[in-house]
Amino acid sequence: MFAVIRTGGKQYRVAKDDVIAVEKLDGEAGAKVSFDVLMLDATIGSPLVKGAKVTGEIVKTAKGEKVIAFKKKRRKNTHRKRGHRQTLTTVKITEIHAS
Repeated sequence: MFAVIRTGGKQYRVAKDDVIAVEKLDGEAGAKVSFDVLMLDATIGSPLVKGAKVTGEIVKTAKGEKVIAFKKKRRKNTHRKRGHRQTLTTVKITEIHAS
């Protein structure tokens, strides 16, 4: 059984025992989190599937890889280089509840 959840403005396809990295969630390692379900197997919600929940456990919170944003204007001797590291939370999916 799989489900599609939404968190941090993105959608993730998850199954039991999957480990995913999502944008930062509040909570310490070991805390339980729950997500609303957009799709459960072949059942599509409008916008959510009624009575369905996905629960998970926070494994850790860490920073992701550095992303470089480099902008340059030709023949102007102008450039700008900026780096960004997004804070990510690793979540292990423990259970998918159907209605």
